[in-house]
Formats: sequence, structure tokens, C-alpha cells
Amino acid sequence: MRLQTVQDALKQKNIRFEYTEEDGCGSLDFMFRGLKFHVWEYHDGVWGAETNIYEAGRSEDIEGDYEEKIAGEILSWPDMINN
Repeated sequence: MRLQTVQDALKQKNIRFEYTEEDGCGSLDFMFRGLKFHVWEYHDGVWGAETNIYEAGRSEDIEGDYEEKIAGEILSWPDMINN
């Protein structure tokens, strides 16, 4: 199971998500406040993830401590009362 730190952040915020794994890379898809978000992990000489969590309409690549950065952003979002 990959992207465990991000999954933990989503669970803490009570955000439902779908997890898949292909070629050893994790993928998360979820909705928050009516918008679709994704975190798609990749390994292209370096580990990273493509995500649109910073701006729903634009994807960007995050490398290095990508899980901690993504989880930190998700944890900064308002709590969901009912999801």
C-alpha cells in the first residue's frame, strides 16, 4: 500500500477516496466540496506525485517529500461534517 501518509490525512479529514496501485505506484481519487481531486504517484528516475490539490483545475508535479507536502495541504482544509 502506497501513499499511506496522504491516505491517513484523508481519513483524518473524513474524506472518502478510491485507492488503486499500478506498477508499484499509488493513485488516490477523491472529492472535496464538489470538486474532483487526485494524487497520482510516479517514479521516473525520482519519486513524485502529480496532483491538483492546490488548484482543482491545474495539475502539478511534486517531488522530494511529496507525501508530507500533500498531506499537509489536505490537513489545512476545513473539516467535513458529513461526507
